[in-house]
Amino acid sequence: MSYFEAAGHWAVYAAVIAGVLYIAVLGGVFFRRAYSRALKIGFTKQHLRKAVKTAAANSLIPAITVLVGLFTIVPLLGLPLSWWRLSIVGSTAYEIMAADIALGAVGAKSAADSGAEGFVLVMFVMAVGIIGGLVLAPLFSGRIQKGVLRIKLKDRRWSAYSAATYMTTIAIVLTIPTLIGFSAATMTLLTALAVTALLKFAAKKTGSERLSDFSFITGMLSAMASSVFWTWMLGRWIA
Repeated sequence: MSYFEAAGHWAVYAAVIAGVLYIAVLGGVFFRRAYSRALKIGFTKQHLRKAVKTAAANSLIPAITVLVGLFTIVPLLGLPLSWWRLSIVGSTAYEIMAADIALGAVGAKSAADSGAEGFVLVMFVMAVGIIGGLVLAPLFSGRIQKGVLRIKLKDRRWSAYSAATYMTTIAIVLTIPTLIGFSAATMTLLTALAVTALLKFAAKKTGSERLSDFSFITGMLSAMASSVFWTWMLGRWIA
């Protein structure tokens, strides 16, 4: 059995559909309880409707980026596994990286070069690689949060410095490797930065909060669209 025959097996589809339905029902239950609780503590239905509309609007563009990511990794991982990972837990970059590591372990350059064992190994690596956070967060996040709050009460500057340091570190780790050299990835990153900075500047000048809220997502969409252009342009230029 080939990789994609295993990835598209009816049992995989059944497991994914069952998991997605479970999460959807669980989300509905939580939403209903939160809605009822909000009414009890004094929120009006008008306030809650506005909150729901705002949340739906702000979720639309991120959903589009996830959909684009789905189209990207389906040819690499198959539809059911890609659907499950991006619907529940995971990201496009992580899934591709984890799949490459797993397939490389069996000497395959791509999913098409491996068999059913490659698909099983990809699923195993993805699950093991991300399960640590899911298991450890409920056990230790409460204690960590309490410790952070105690330190924050003693010195408020520490809270601001730690948050800034964390975000700066993440930005460095993600951007420096991309900026090294000259490639489509480099130009895509610079395009996203330029669009985001331009929208932030326009939002500051106009005082539009909505424009500011959507600047990050718009930058992401612009980067995705520009990546196609830069890949084509640099491919022609290099050739």
